[in-house]
Amino acid sequence: MIKRILTVGGFTLLSRVTGFVRDIILAAVLGAGPVADAFFVALRLPNHFRAIFAEGAFNAAFVPAYARIREQNGAERAGLFANRILTLLLASQILLLGVALLFTPAVIDLLAPGFVNDPVRYPLAVELTRITFPYLLLITLVTLYGGILNALQRFAAAAAAPILLNLSLVMALAIAAFFPTAGHAAAWGVLVAGVLEFLLVAGAAWRAEALAALRWPTLDADVRQFFRALGPAVVGSAGVQLALFADTIIASFLPAGAVSSLYYADRLNQLPIGVIGIAAGTVVLPEMARRLAAGDDAGASHAQNRAVEFTLMLAIPCVAAFFIIPDLIMRALFVRGAFTDADAIAAGQTLAAYAFGLLPFVLIRSAVATFFARGDTSTPVIAALIAAAVNIAFKILLMGPLAQVGLALATSIGAWINLLLVLWFAMRAGHSRIDHRLRQSAIKLAAAGLGMGIIVWLCAAPLGKLFSGWPAHDVMTLMALAAVGGTFYAGMVLTIFGRRWLAAFRGRAR
Repeated sequence: MIKRILTVGGFTLLSRVTGFVRDIILAAVLGAGPVADAFFVALRLPNHFRAIFAEGAFNAAFVPAYARIREQNGAERAGLFANRILTLLLASQILLLGVALLFTPAVIDLLAPGFVNDPVRYPLAVELTRITFPYLLLITLVTLYGGILNALQRFAAAAAAPILLNLSLVMALAIAAFFPTAGHAAAWGVLVAGVLEFLLVAGAAWRAEALAALRWPTLDADVRQFFRALGPAVVGSAGVQLALFADTIIASFLPAGAVSSLYYADRLNQLPIGVIGIAAGTVVLPEMARRLAAGDDAGASHAQNRAVEFTLMLAIPCVAAFFIIPDLIMRALFVRGAFTDADAIAAGQTLAAYAFGLLPFVLIRSAVATFFARGDTSTPVIAALIAAAVNIAFKILLMGPLAQVGLALATSIGAWINLLLVLWFAMRAGHSRIDHRLRQSAIKLAAAGLGMGIIVWLCAAPLGKLFSGWPAHDVMTLMALAAVGGTFYAGMVLTIFGRRWLAAFRGRAR
């Protein structure tokens, strides 16, 4: 299982690296002004709906169902199930796309009301949203084929697909002079990326002889059970996305640049979430579903504990770095072109606020897997909706004194509420058990992370002075701190746990 997590994480890391190249170019070309704000709103809207109907709710309901049907009834029955779901999914997304394109101004009025009286951002946001929104239809199909591949233990294509979005945006921005604005170029790059991602995962599904095709939908027992799981999952995903919608709505009332600061900080925050948290959750969900379908409850619990342990080991250094040197990270990555030192300070403060919730962000996918693998999508909804309500309440309280930093901090508070509630519900139902090894590992990893944080804090100023006269001195300082902190953390982990503990992850020790 750990090898598969590393496969997904490796492709996701490559995706995030190319994503940083993309964001560096976006920052240089768009900066953090009105055009950037309009584009990021246009990008967030289809992404919000994707998270509700595609990657969030759909994966939670489809992957365990497909894995269970294939395990218990064979490939032919699973293929028939996938065909029927594809037809229903495509029909619903075409309807949603038609409504969104027809009523785009009303959507912007609702979701970015602060833009309404802005003569630059409002018409541009409407125009760019009409270009980017069809991406939702394409990425929904990508999610379906990716879910099939994940259930078949084939993770590479779906994990690699986002790389195409980054490359497409970079190419589009390279020829931005041929478009009315750089925002238009970026929006068309998003749409082209959707086509490329669909071709990649559909091709992988075809090679695996699992390519779903249109089939007249029949509400048989499998489809009805899928919808019983999908309904609560949609509600839960909608609750989470409602809190993110609140970010866009509230930030639209803040001064120009607030939406952009949230975007750049969230991009950094999404690096460990995607590379570590989503990778672990993507792998552990079908693994647990398969084990539970075979009656191996103990094996499912063991798989979940090891996924959490591995996630903590990789995530804790990121938490330390985002807390201690957020401004340096932002300066090193983004200060060039239209992105200024002042923009880096604002985005760095926002990143530090996101760092407070990084651990629950990376752990939640593995935590809810114990419910989703059992076909229970209702219980996580309760936790998600309570967390969303707390999140939105804190956004309203903190937006005045802290601006976009308050929005990020409220998101982190909501993430902790969500994780703690999910864990409590899981243990109360007897679905999860934190074993002795995980408890001991968490304490030791926290100590290693604290030690790393102290070392980075002590070395930041001396290394900054050492490289102050160098070209790209912020980049050099960040690289040096990463080397020092990473080496110290790795040494601490080896010292505390020993080689045998690490070898166990690679399957070389019991």
